[in-house]
Amino acid sequence: MECWRSLVDDDFVQRIRSFASANITPLADDIDRHDYYPVDIVKALAGEGYNSLTLDPAYGGGGRSYTLAAALFEEVAYASPAVAICLITILQAQKILDLFANQQLKELYLPRFREGLLSSYALTEANHGSDIRTLDTKAEWLGEEWRLAGEKSFITSGSAAELFIILAETPVGVSVFAVPKDAAGVSTYEGDNSHTFGLRNGPHVNLVLDDVRLGADHLVGEEGAGVRQAVTTLDYSRTMAAAISTGIARAAFDGALEYAGERQAFDQTVLDFQGIQWYFADALSEIDAARLAVFDAAQALDEERDIARYSSQAKLLASRVASTAASLAVQVCGAHGVTVEAPFGRYLRDAKAYEIAGGSSEILKNTIAKYLVRKLRGSNKP
Repeated sequence: MECWRSLVDDDFVQRIRSFASANITPLADDIDRHDYYPVDIVKALAGEGYNSLTLDPAYGGGGRSYTLAAALFEEVAYASPAVAICLITILQAQKILDLFANQQLKELYLPRFREGLLSSYALTEANHGSDIRTLDTKAEWLGEEWRLAGEKSFITSGSAAELFIILAETPVGVSVFAVPKDAAGVSTYEGDNSHTFGLRNGPHVNLVLDDVRLGADHLVGEEGAGVRQAVTTLDYSRTMAAAISTGIARAAFDGALEYAGERQAFDQTVLDFQGIQWYFADALSEIDAARLAVFDAAQALDEERDIARYSSQAKLLASRVASTAASLAVQVCGAHGVTVEAPFGRYLRDAKAYEIAGGSSEILKNTIAKYLVRKLRGSNKP
């Protein structure tokens, strides 16, 4: 489990572990059972600088590497994947503003992330799901301001968000807008499918945009460039999603290993059975491989090379490994593993949810395959 040491600041990892152990772990089960957004914890993380770790210091950020950010996301997820999901939606809003927003918009919102601004990446619509090229939400330029109308659905972190990043169709094409929660005409409500069985950081909400008016500066980047901007941002967050899956896998592994080492059966511990040892040997190897894939993807972010490929590979592998490790933990722990008092059911639910959330395994495979096809055809060109 120590293959990160040569790549990250070990003191940083120890600090976030201590913070998570003291402030997150004790509430992890409560957050999951009652499905609420842990505002106090997320604000406390902001106070430590974790919410803006990679942000430019000019805007109050830490200016640290994505490799270090991957370590942060794994350690937070080890304590509570739900809390880590809150950080994902903050990173998504932060990154799209940092990459594409005009200077006025950057200065308005980016420094506030260091102060604890809560945000959500509101792309999904009820009729179109993952198809962000087809939208019912419309934006119209009225000469002095934008008018937005439409509805987003199943929005993660939306119950607490103070800023929404949304996609809307303009006459030029799909475009990105920054929408503050307190703007006139903005409201949220819980739809029919608000509560998921995993990654429970508050109910998913519907975001209603009813004749919302925004200044010209709240268009993020170029009009019509929204799909490219959104996909680029998702590539950054997918690497951190992979780190979250690695954290889930490690938590499940450690919990099961501890139980197996203490549980007595037939005059020995469960861990003394060779078959059980093989389970753990396989799981350890897979978790370390997933972590290396995550760090490869994080380094690709830092070096700005083949980001879509590496982030997709990391999430595909890590989410699968997390599900395998969580299933192993339940199996090894037997009756204890299936009780609601034990955390193993939560690990299993969280792991499975992340095979779908943030880009399903099938979408990730498509992305990787497209990279291979482009590479092959490119290499064969005269």
